[in-house]
Amino acid sequence: MLQPSRTKYRKQFRGKMKGLASGHLVTFGEYGLKATSCAWVTSHQLEAARKCITHATKRNGRLWIRIFPDKPITQKGAGAPLGAGKGDVKGYVAVVRPGRIIFEVAGLPSAAATQALRLAAAKLPLKTTILAKK
Repeated sequence: MLQPSRTKYRKQFRGKMKGLASGHLVTFGEYGLKATSCAWVTSHQLEAARKCITHATKRNGRLWIRIFPDKPITQKGAGAPLGAGKGDVKGYVAVVRPGRIIFEVAGLPSAAATQALRLAAAKLPLKTTILAKK
């Protein structure tokens, strides 16, 4: 799973997910998976989508992952009482806002690329669209 090697602070505030993303153009590849809603994408969901793309393309072409889960998410223990403070770090998420490109692929036929990205979109907790490079 993807996670940062080091962080300055162990825990973070939850933050807001309003506004649009800055990485909204297909830059590296030919086809991209673009988010149309906002969500937290966990490292497990990102890995499942990546595996789905590599399986569908039979490791042909090239794949770019444009997001990285660097926000720590905490969870309290099962029997923790109220007022016991913030829980331990459970995992890491990437904050995805509308317009963000999540995956890019290149070196594949159009049908294979769109099929692989459609399968990967099913593994993610947000609405997406597939677009080609202009």
